Amino acid sequence: MGTERLRLVSNRRSTGIWAALVFLVSLNLRPSIAAVGPVLEQIGADLGWAGGLQGLLAAIPLLAFAAVSPLVSSLTSRLGVDCTILLALVAIALGDVIRSFTGGVGIWVGTVIFASAIAVGNVLVPVIAKRDYADRVATATGVYSACITCGSAAAGLTASAMAQAWGGWRHALAFWAVPPLVVAVLWAARIAHSWRVAAAESRDAATAARAPMPDVDGGRAQDGPAGSMAALLRRPMTWWVTLFMGTQSSAFYTMSNWMPSVSEHAGFGASAAGVHLFVFQFTGIFSGLLIPRLMQVHGSQVCAALTSSVPMVVAGVGMLVRPSLMPVWAFVGGVAQGASLVVALALIAMRGRSASETVLLSGFAQSIGYLIASAGPLLFGALYQATGGYVVSLGVMTAVALVQCVAAVLAGRVDR
Repeated sequence: MGTERLRLVSNRRSTGIWAALVFLVSLNLRPSIAAVGPVLEQIGADLGWAGGLQGLLAAIPLLAFAAVSPLVSSLTSRLGVDCTILLALVAIALGDVIRSFTGGVGIWVGTVIFASAIAVGNVLVPVIAKRDYADRVATATGVYSACITCGSAAAGLTASAMAQAWGGWRHALAFWAVPPLVVAVLWAARIAHSWRVAAAESRDAATAARAPMPDVDGGRAQDGPAGSMAALLRRPMTWWVTLFMGTQSSAFYTMSNWMPSVSEHAGFGASAAGVHLFVFQFTGIFSGLLIPRLMQVHGSQVCAALTSSVPMVVAGVGMLVRPSLMPVWAFVGGVAQGASLVVALALIAMRGRSASETVLLSGFAQSIGYLIASAGPLLFGALYQATGGYVVSLGVMTAVALVQCVAAVLAGRVDR
């Protein structure tokens, strides 16, 4: 199998059930991260870690997202999109196993491996959804986002119970190596199917004169010079979209990792804290599916962006003043995180003025945005360690949510 033909087959558009497999891939892009929050204090107690190290562990995936996202295109240029996704699925499983069973150093190495693989999925799954559902991009994006949230919610709900039933956090986290391996087998079958179809077409004399198989962008040349990054960075809108991406990601990952600990600090049990995290993540499925209805109010995205941002401020203030109502604040925060993710992805797509610029904007916004977001869990843990409580940590998180509201107005305006 020639490398060039493998790449072309790997970039081939799929249809029907083969195309729908991309949503199973989406289900595996967050559980390895979301499962950490409910058992983070167990990890800290087992390994003798203070809050600062726990926060660093929570921040590593975001740092990996920032570092790896700009590098994905070079990998796909060699292997093609589908083969790169297959490699990422296997790497997620490998990283989960290494994190759980290879000692103190292994937890860091494993986290870097699976987080880097997830970064590949973050970049490529939207590309596949757009390629395979060209006439239903908005619907496919909504389903893709819902699947990510479902996977995250399932991991958050079950992690604590698994740890209790299976004798500790290691087996509870290692479990999440299984689903990506199952999907990897199905994905390999998809690649094999594409290979068989391509081979059959190549034997058909009638197809001999056809143009070469389209690449990821459907065979169209990139419209615009590759060097347009400088022009992109001169646009203020680039920075507003990136800031919105970073602040909303910071809120999500901070709460995903620390909400169970905040709940337990407020007097709830470990199981109840896991339920709060599930509510936070599961609620986002529905808010994410509903927020597109507000994306064109008065011809701009300000309404949608603000509607998705303000609830996180409310949740932050609520956790500060009435922590006994944590289930309510989990629900309110969940409304914010699910809707703001969809808005962030939509803004990236809508603010790119051409196909090539959209690719550049997506890579830049995800890389810098996740770098911004990585400070959230890390700072939250460091402040908790320094103060012995969550008041200052929650205050800073709420302030970041206010910054997100400002970014929502600036990024939501029509870019003229």
